[in-house]
Amino acid sequence: MMTVDLRSDTVTKPTAGMLEAMFNAKVGDDVFGEDESINELEQKTADIFGMEAGIFCPSGTMTNQIAIKCFTQPLDELIADQTAHVYRYEGGGIAFNSAVSTRLLNGPRGIITAEMIAPEINAENIHFPHTSLVVLENTSNRGGGSCYTLDDIKPIAKLCKDKELKLHLDGARIFNALAYTGDKAADYGKYFDGISVCLSKGLGAPVGSVFLADKETIKYARRVRKVFGGGMRQAGFLAAAGSYALDNHVERLKIDHVHAQLLASELGKCAWVTNVLPVETNLVLFDTIEPAAIVTEKLAKHGILALSTAANRIRFVLHLDVHPEQVEYVVKVLGGLS
Repeated sequence: MMTVDLRSDTVTKPTAGMLEAMFNAKVGDDVFGEDESINELEQKTADIFGMEAGIFCPSGTMTNQIAIKCFTQPLDELIADQTAHVYRYEGGGIAFNSAVSTRLLNGPRGIITAEMIAPEINAENIHFPHTSLVVLENTSNRGGGSCYTLDDIKPIAKLCKDKELKLHLDGARIFNALAYTGDKAADYGKYFDGISVCLSKGLGAPVGSVFLADKETIKYARRVRKVFGGGMRQAGFLAAAGSYALDNHVERLKIDHVHAQLLASELGKCAWVTNVLPVETNLVLFDTIEPAAIVTEKLAKHGILALSTAANRIRFVLHLDVHPEQVEYVVKVLGGLS
């Protein structure tokens, strides 16, 4: 029986080329700013997105939480979609780390607009928290990998500039979004004050995200990272994996998107599936007649691993460790599942 792990794109293992890059990494003490591989990764990522500087961190949660800390003050409020990772999956860090409240919007599949944001910006009044930050997520996890285009982002950025708000991007799967929209990564720097770029999802690095911003913000971010316990030492072995991923794994993301479309198409034919969310990138979310826990158990008996995201909703995630023959196997199992 074949095993196919569709739980997340975080389960990937380093490729042979990535392992070689890690083995040959030039390292030093990053807290002293002396790790060559980390310095290279930070500047490489900043250059890709047209930003001034970056800071390498163990996780996307840390980069997001550092960004919120950098862009807000206690008693402030940020605006985000109600499905946003920063709100749902970062342990209440917005309130705990930054003493900031959250104004939640209900965008279609996690995508919010300037028209939705504008009326939620608080007037300057001692009864209200001070609105200081907007956070977008690209792609939207709970939206099934839905994407913002640059045309979606531009009016939000203009609103934020006019209202003197900061704009941060949780770029958990930003390269998947770029592969789908065809937008240029370098243009993102024109619109965002901060960008979190995750390397350990679709790009296949084992660990790490990079927070991008201007040099002064990153200088303060290093202080915040230290307080959060994220000051790593010879972490260049991990950074080398990230640089390798940026050089070698971006273009192949389109393969994952094709695989996702194939699975979505088959799911649409299954009588036990009630709905399949539109598929844009590498995430496939679908609803089932039976409880999701029962369906995932049935799939597991065939070696197919998946996660439920709601009582009757399951998520498949395609990634570089899912190969064409495995996709064919999953299609065959789905067609025979009752």
